[in-house]
Amino acid sequence: MTELSNVDRKILTRIQEDFPLVIRPFKALGESLNITENEALMSIQKMKKLNMIRQINAIFDTRSMGYQSSLVAAKAESYRIRETAEVINEHPGVTHNYRRNHEFNLWFTIAVSPESSMDLEKTVDLIGHLSKVESIRVMPTLKLYKIGVTLDMNSEVNLAKSEQGIYNEAKVNREPLSKEDIRLILELQEDLELTLEPFKIKAQNLGFSEERLFKGIKNLVERGKMRRFAAILNHRRAGFMANAMGVWKVPLEKIDEMGAKMAAFKAVSHCYRRPTYPDWPYPLFSMVHGKNEEECEKILKVISEETGLMEYQALYSSTEYKKTRVKYFSPEFEAWEKKYAPLPVQN
Repeated sequence: MTELSNVDRKILTRIQEDFPLVIRPFKALGESLNITENEALMSIQKMKKLNMIRQINAIFDTRSMGYQSSLVAAKAESYRIRETAEVINEHPGVTHNYRRNHEFNLWFTIAVSPESSMDLEKTVDLIGHLSKVESIRVMPTLKLYKIGVTLDMNSEVNLAKSEQGIYNEAKVNREPLSKEDIRLILELQEDLELTLEPFKIKAQNLGFSEERLFKGIKNLVERGKMRRFAAILNHRRAGFMANAMGVWKVPLEKIDEMGAKMAAFKAVSHCYRRPTYPDWPYPLFSMVHGKNEEECEKILKVISEETGLMEYQALYSSTEYKKTRVKYFSPEFEAWEKKYAPLPVQN
Protein backbone atom coordinates (compact mmCIF):
# COMPACT_ATOMS: atom_id res chain seq x y z
CA MET A 1 0.00 0.00 0.00
CA THR A 2 2.96 2.38 0.50
CA GLU A 3 3.40 2.42 -3.28
CA LEU A 4 0.04 4.15 -3.80
CA SER A 5 -0.36 7.93 -4.02
CA ASN A 6 -3.52 9.78 -3.02
CA VAL A 7 -4.43 9.97 -6.70
CA ASP A 8 -3.92 6.21 -7.09
CA ARG A 9 -6.29 5.63 -4.17
CA LYS A 10 -8.93 7.94 -5.64
CA ILE A 11 -8.68 6.19 -9.00
CA LEU A 12 -8.90 2.75 -7.39
CA THR A 13 -12.04 3.72 -5.45
CA ARG A 14 -13.63 5.38 -8.48
CA ILE A 15 -13.12 2.62 -11.05
CA GLN A 16 -14.67 -0.01 -8.77
CA GLU A 17 -17.96 1.89 -9.01
CA ASP A 18 -18.03 2.77 -12.70
CA PHE A 19 -15.35 2.81 -15.33
CA PRO A 20 -16.00 5.53 -17.96
CA LEU A 21 -17.78 4.06 -20.99
CA VAL A 22 -16.42 6.46 -23.60
CA ILE A 23 -13.92 6.26 -26.45
CA ARG A 24 -11.14 7.82 -24.33
CA PRO A 25 -11.94 6.54 -20.81
CA PHE A 26 -8.61 7.56 -19.26
CA LYS A 27 -9.07 11.11 -20.52
CA ALA A 28 -12.50 11.23 -18.85
CA LEU A 29 -11.09 9.72 -15.67
CA GLY A 30 -8.16 12.15 -15.65
CA GLU A 31 -10.40 15.17 -16.14
CA SER A 32 -12.55 14.13 -13.17
CA LEU A 33 -9.43 14.04 -10.96
CA ASN A 34 -7.51 17.00 -12.47
CA ILE A 35 -4.76 14.84 -13.91
CA THR A 36 -3.75 14.05 -17.50
CA GLU A 37 -4.98 11.13 -19.57
CA ASN A 38 -1.52 9.52 -19.50
CA GLU A 39 -1.25 9.91 -15.73
CA ALA A 40 -4.59 8.14 -15.27
CA LEU A 41 -3.57 5.32 -17.62
CA MET A 42 -0.13 4.91 -16.04
CA SER A 43 -1.65 4.79 -12.54
CA ILE A 44 -3.97 1.94 -13.54
CA GLN A 45 -1.17 0.13 -15.39
CA LYS A 46 0.94 0.34 -12.23
CA MET A 47 -1.84 -1.03 -10.02
CA LYS A 48 -2.51 -3.83 -12.51
CA LYS A 49 1.18 -4.73 -12.49
CA LEU A 50 1.10 -4.80 -8.67
CA ASN A 51 -1.87 -7.20 -8.96
CA MET A 52 -4.12 -4.85 -7.00
CA ILE A 53 -6.52 -4.84 -9.95
CA ARG A 54 -7.53 -8.32 -11.06
CA GLN A 55 -9.59 -7.31 -14.06
CA ILE A 56 -11.60 -4.46 -15.61
CA ASN A 57 -14.70 -5.81 -17.29
CA ALA A 58 -18.48 -5.82 -17.48
CA ILE A 59 -20.36 -7.11 -14.43
CA PHE A 60 -23.56 -8.89 -15.34
CA ASP A 61 -26.67 -9.82 -13.38
CA THR A 62 -26.48 -13.61 -13.11
CA ARG A 63 -30.22 -14.11 -12.65
CA SER A 64 -31.07 -11.85 -15.59
CA MET A 65 -28.77 -14.00 -17.71
CA GLY A 66 -30.82 -17.10 -16.91
CA TYR A 67 -28.19 -18.73 -14.68
CA GLN A 68 -29.08 -20.43 -11.40
CA SER A 69 -26.70 -19.48 -8.62
CA SER A 70 -26.23 -20.04 -4.92
CA LEU A 71 -23.90 -19.88 -1.97
CA VAL A 72 -23.01 -23.38 -0.79
CA ALA A 73 -21.68 -24.46 2.61
CA ALA A 74 -19.80 -27.74 3.02
CA LYS A 75 -18.20 -29.69 5.84
CA ALA A 76 -14.85 -31.03 4.67
CA GLU A 77 -12.34 -33.13 6.58
CA SER A 78 -9.69 -30.64 7.67
CA TYR A 79 -6.72 -32.83 6.77
CA ARG A 80 -7.80 -32.95 3.10
CA ILE A 81 -9.55 -29.62 2.75
CA ARG A 82 -7.27 -28.31 -0.03
CA GLU A 83 -7.82 -31.47 -2.09
CA THR A 84 -11.57 -31.11 -1.52
CA ALA A 85 -11.48 -27.46 -2.62
CA GLU A 86 -9.60 -28.38 -5.80
CA VAL A 87 -12.31 -30.87 -6.78
CA ILE A 88 -15.03 -28.28 -6.13
CA ASN A 89 -13.10 -25.65 -8.11
CA GLU A 90 -13.14 -27.81 -11.23
CA HIS A 91 -16.71 -26.74 -11.90
CA PRO A 92 -16.50 -23.64 -14.16
CA GLY A 93 -19.40 -22.00 -12.35
CA VAL A 94 -17.58 -21.99 -8.99
CA THR A 95 -16.27 -18.43 -8.70
CA HIS A 96 -15.41 -17.99 -5.01
CA ASN A 97 -14.25 -20.70 -2.63
CA TYR A 98 -13.01 -19.95 0.89
CA ARG A 99 -12.11 -21.78 4.05
CA ARG A 100 -13.96 -20.15 6.97
CA ASN A 101 -13.81 -20.49 10.74
CA HIS A 102 -16.89 -22.64 11.23
CA GLU A 103 -18.04 -26.26 11.39
CA PHE A 104 -19.07 -25.66 7.79
CA ASN A 105 -15.52 -24.87 6.76
CA LEU A 106 -15.80 -24.53 2.97
CA TRP A 107 -18.02 -21.85 1.45
CA PHE A 108 -18.30 -21.44 -2.28
CA THR A 109 -20.51 -19.73 -4.82
CA ILE A 110 -21.70 -21.53 -7.91
CA ALA A 111 -23.60 -20.61 -11.07
CA VAL A 112 -25.22 -23.18 -13.34
CA SER A 113 -25.80 -22.47 -17.02
CA PRO A 114 -29.38 -22.26 -18.37
CA GLU A 115 -28.24 -24.86 -20.93
CA SER A 116 -27.21 -27.33 -18.23
CA SER A 117 -28.62 -30.85 -18.30
CA MET A 118 -28.83 -30.67 -14.46
CA ASP A 119 -30.40 -28.09 -12.20
CA LEU A 120 -28.56 -26.35 -9.37
CA GLU A 121 -29.51 -28.87 -6.67
CA LYS A 122 -28.39 -31.88 -8.73
CA THR A 123 -25.14 -30.13 -9.67
CA VAL A 124 -24.33 -29.39 -6.03
CA ASP A 125 -25.22 -32.96 -5.01
CA LEU A 126 -22.81 -34.24 -7.65
CA ILE A 127 -20.06 -31.87 -6.50
CA GLY A 128 -20.60 -33.09 -2.93
CA HIS A 129 -20.24 -36.68 -4.12
CA LEU A 130 -17.12 -35.96 -6.16
CA SER A 131 -15.42 -33.98 -3.41
CA LYS A 132 -16.35 -36.48 -0.67
CA VAL A 133 -17.51 -33.81 1.78
CA GLU A 134 -19.22 -34.87 4.99
CA SER A 135 -22.25 -32.74 4.19
CA ILE A 136 -23.16 -30.03 1.71
CA ARG A 137 -25.93 -27.47 1.87
CA VAL A 138 -27.34 -25.17 -0.79
CA MET A 139 -28.05 -21.68 0.54
CA PRO A 140 -29.78 -19.89 -2.34
CA THR A 141 -30.68 -16.24 -2.30
CA LEU A 142 -34.30 -15.93 -1.19
CA LYS A 143 -34.07 -12.14 -1.38
CA LEU A 144 -31.19 -9.95 -2.49
CA TYR A 145 -30.82 -6.62 -0.72
CA LYS A 146 -27.42 -5.58 -2.06
CA ILE A 147 -24.61 -6.78 -4.28
CA GLY A 148 -21.45 -5.00 -5.34
CA VAL A 149 -18.02 -4.62 -3.78
CA THR A 150 -16.51 -1.12 -3.59
CA LEU A 151 -13.50 -1.02 -1.31
CA ASP A 152 -12.98 2.47 0.08
CA MET A 153 -9.26 3.19 -0.24
CA ASN A 154 -9.33 5.96 2.37
CA SER A 155 -7.50 5.22 5.60
CA GLU A 156 -10.56 5.38 7.87
CA VAL A 157 -13.29 2.77 8.18
CA ASN A 158 -16.28 3.91 6.11
CA LEU A 159 -19.39 3.74 8.29
CA ALA A 160 -21.42 6.06 6.07
CA LYS A 161 -24.75 5.06 4.52
CA SER A 162 -26.14 5.29 1.03
CA GLU A 163 -29.28 4.03 -0.68
CA GLN A 164 -27.44 3.86 -4.01
CA GLY A 165 -26.21 0.29 -3.69
CA ILE A 166 -29.49 -1.30 -2.59
CA TYR A 167 -30.59 -3.93 -5.10
CA ASN A 168 -33.73 -3.28 -7.10
CA GLU A 169 -35.50 -6.59 -7.73
CA ALA A 170 -37.75 -4.89 -10.28
CA LYS A 171 -34.76 -4.48 -12.62
CA VAL A 172 -34.25 -8.23 -12.99
CA ASN A 173 -35.12 -8.91 -16.61
CA ARG A 174 -35.36 -12.55 -17.62
CA GLU A 175 -36.25 -12.02 -21.28
CA PRO A 176 -34.16 -14.18 -23.63
CA LEU A 177 -30.85 -12.94 -24.92
CA SER A 178 -30.34 -12.39 -28.64
CA LYS A 179 -27.33 -13.72 -30.56
CA GLU A 180 -25.92 -10.18 -30.61
CA ASP A 181 -26.41 -9.89 -26.83
CA ILE A 182 -24.38 -13.07 -26.33
CA ARG A 183 -21.61 -11.87 -28.65
CA LEU A 184 -21.41 -8.63 -26.65
CA ILE A 185 -21.37 -10.50 -23.33
CA LEU A 186 -18.58 -12.82 -24.47
CA GLU A 187 -16.43 -9.82 -25.39
CA LEU A 188 -17.33 -7.51 -22.49
CA GLN A 189 -16.58 -10.13 -19.83
CA GLU A 190 -12.94 -10.24 -20.99
CA ASP A 191 -10.34 -8.02 -19.35
CA LEU A 192 -9.97 -4.52 -20.79
CA GLU A 193 -6.69 -3.79 -22.57
CA LEU A 194 -4.94 -0.82 -20.99
CA THR A 195 -4.49 1.42 -24.01
CA LEU A 196 -5.74 4.95 -24.68
CA GLU A 197 -8.72 3.67 -26.70
CA PRO A 198 -9.47 0.22 -25.27
CA PHE A 199 -13.08 0.07 -26.43
CA LYS A 200 -11.93 0.47 -30.02
CA ILE A 201 -10.23 -2.94 -29.63
CA LYS A 202 -13.42 -4.52 -28.28
CA ALA A 203 -15.43 -3.02 -31.16
CA GLN A 204 -12.91 -4.36 -33.69
CA ASN A 205 -13.02 -7.82 -32.08
CA LEU A 206 -16.78 -7.84 -32.66
CA GLY A 207 -16.68 -6.24 -36.09
CA PHE A 208 -18.71 -3.34 -34.66
CA SER A 209 -18.35 0.40 -34.88
CA GLU A 210 -17.67 2.04 -31.51
CA GLU A 211 -21.11 3.66 -31.71
CA ARG A 212 -22.73 0.23 -32.10
CA LEU A 213 -20.65 -1.14 -29.20
CA PHE A 214 -21.69 1.61 -26.77
CA LYS A 215 -25.31 1.38 -27.93
CA GLY A 216 -25.23 -2.37 -27.21
CA ILE A 217 -23.75 -1.77 -23.75
CA LYS A 218 -26.41 0.83 -22.96
CA ASN A 219 -29.10 -1.61 -24.07
CA LEU A 220 -27.77 -4.37 -21.77
CA VAL A 221 -27.71 -1.95 -18.82
CA GLU A 222 -31.22 -0.62 -19.50
CA ARG A 223 -32.58 -4.17 -19.68
CA GLY A 224 -30.93 -5.11 -16.37
CA LYS A 225 -28.59 -7.69 -17.94
CA MET A 226 -25.45 -5.72 -17.09
CA ARG A 227 -24.98 -3.91 -13.79
CA ARG A 228 -21.88 -1.88 -14.59
CA PHE A 229 -18.43 -1.87 -16.15
CA ALA A 230 -15.84 -1.73 -13.38
CA ALA A 231 -12.57 -2.85 -11.87
CA ILE A 232 -12.38 -5.98 -9.72
CA LEU A 233 -9.71 -5.71 -7.05
CA ASN A 234 -7.46 -8.26 -5.44
CA HIS A 235 -8.65 -7.45 -1.92
CA ARG A 236 -5.57 -8.57 -0.06
CA ARG A 237 -3.15 -6.89 -2.45
CA ALA A 238 -5.20 -3.70 -2.11
CA GLY A 239 -4.72 -3.82 1.67
CA PHE A 240 -8.01 -5.42 2.73
CA MET A 241 -6.66 -8.43 4.56
CA ALA A 242 -9.91 -9.55 6.22
CA ASN A 243 -13.43 -10.31 5.07
CA ALA A 244 -16.20 -11.30 7.42
CA MET A 245 -19.43 -12.98 6.46
CA GLY A 246 -21.78 -11.70 9.11
CA VAL A 247 -24.66 -14.13 9.72
CA TRP A 248 -27.59 -12.82 11.76
CA LYS A 249 -30.51 -14.23 13.74
CA VAL A 250 -33.53 -12.19 12.65
CA PRO A 251 -37.26 -12.64 13.27
CA LEU A 252 -38.66 -13.37 9.81
CA GLU A 253 -41.29 -10.64 10.15
CA LYS A 254 -38.45 -8.09 10.45
CA ILE A 255 -36.03 -9.51 7.92
CA ASP A 256 -36.83 -7.09 5.06
CA GLU A 257 -36.52 -4.11 7.39
CA MET A 258 -33.20 -5.37 8.77
CA GLY A 259 -31.90 -6.30 5.31
CA ALA A 260 -32.58 -2.79 4.00
CA LYS A 261 -30.83 -1.24 7.02
CA MET A 262 -27.73 -3.39 6.52
CA ALA A 263 -27.64 -2.78 2.78
CA ALA A 264 -27.53 0.97 3.37
CA PHE A 265 -24.06 0.70 4.92
CA LYS A 266 -21.38 1.44 2.32
CA ALA A 267 -19.08 -1.00 4.11
CA VAL A 268 -21.53 -3.85 3.35
CA SER A 269 -20.83 -5.25 -0.11
CA HIS A 270 -23.40 -8.07 -0.17
CA CYS A 271 -26.60 -8.59 1.80
CA TYR A 272 -28.99 -11.53 1.31
CA ARG A 273 -31.79 -13.49 2.86
CA ARG A 274 -31.06 -17.22 2.81
CA PRO A 275 -32.85 -20.32 4.16
CA THR A 276 -32.48 -21.58 7.72
CA TYR A 277 -32.05 -25.18 8.89
CA PRO A 278 -32.33 -26.90 12.28
CA ASP A 279 -28.59 -26.37 12.83
CA TRP A 280 -28.39 -23.07 10.92
CA PRO A 281 -30.58 -20.33 12.47
CA TYR A 282 -29.15 -17.38 10.50
CA PRO A 283 -31.35 -16.17 7.62
CA LEU A 284 -29.57 -12.86 6.98
CA PHE A 285 -26.04 -12.55 5.57
CA SER A 286 -23.93 -9.41 5.24
CA MET A 287 -20.42 -9.34 3.81
CA VAL A 288 -17.93 -6.73 5.02
CA HIS A 289 -14.26 -6.15 4.18
CA GLY A 290 -11.59 -4.53 6.32
CA LYS A 291 -7.87 -3.98 6.48
CA ASN A 292 -7.91 -6.36 9.47
CA GLU A 293 -10.36 -8.30 11.60
CA GLU A 294 -10.63 -5.40 14.02
CA GLU A 295 -12.10 -3.20 11.26
CA CYS A 296 -14.61 -5.89 10.32
CA GLU A 297 -15.64 -6.30 13.97
CA LYS A 298 -16.12 -2.54 14.26
CA ILE A 299 -18.40 -2.48 11.22
CA LEU A 300 -20.46 -5.45 12.43
CA LYS A 301 -20.77 -3.92 15.90
CA VAL A 302 -22.15 -0.67 14.43
CA ILE A 303 -24.61 -2.69 12.31
CA SER A 304 -25.66 -4.62 15.42
CA GLU A 305 -26.26 -1.39 17.33
CA GLU A 306 -28.16 0.17 14.43
CA THR A 307 -30.44 -2.84 13.90
CA GLY A 308 -30.73 -4.03 17.50
CA LEU A 309 -29.68 -7.53 16.40
CA MET A 310 -27.40 -9.01 19.04
CA GLU A 311 -27.18 -12.65 17.94
CA TYR A 312 -24.73 -13.01 15.08
CA GLN A 313 -21.49 -14.66 14.07
CA ALA A 314 -18.59 -13.39 11.99
CA LEU A 315 -17.21 -16.08 9.68
CA TYR A 316 -13.73 -15.09 8.51
CA SER A 317 -11.97 -16.53 5.51
CA SER A 318 -8.57 -17.97 6.33
CA THR A 319 -7.71 -19.38 2.90
CA GLU A 320 -8.84 -18.34 -0.57
CA TYR A 321 -9.01 -21.35 -2.88
CA LYS A 322 -10.62 -19.62 -5.83
CA LYS A 323 -11.76 -16.16 -6.79
CA THR A 324 -12.79 -15.30 -10.32
CA ARG A 325 -15.87 -14.26 -12.28
CA VAL A 326 -18.39 -16.40 -14.13
CA LYS A 327 -17.46 -16.89 -17.76
CA TYR A 328 -20.91 -16.79 -19.29
CA PHE A 329 -21.70 -19.09 -22.21
CA SER A 330 -18.39 -20.88 -21.83
CA PRO A 331 -18.02 -24.37 -23.36
CA GLU A 332 -16.37 -25.40 -20.08
CA PHE A 333 -19.83 -25.92 -18.49
CA GLU A 334 -20.77 -28.56 -21.06
CA ALA A 335 -17.32 -30.16 -20.85
CA TRP A 336 -17.61 -30.53 -17.05
CA GLU A 337 -21.01 -32.18 -17.35
CA LYS A 338 -19.83 -34.55 -20.06
CA LYS A 339 -16.97 -35.59 -17.81
CA TYR A 340 -18.89 -35.99 -14.55
CA ALA A 341 -22.66 -36.02 -15.04
CA PRO A 342 -22.88 -39.73 -15.98
CA LEU A 343 -21.51 -40.65 -12.54
CA PRO A 344 -24.16 -41.92 -10.10
CA VAL A 345 -24.81 -39.75 -7.05
CA GLN A 346 -25.02 -41.71 -3.81
CA ASN A 347 -27.20 -40.17 -1.11
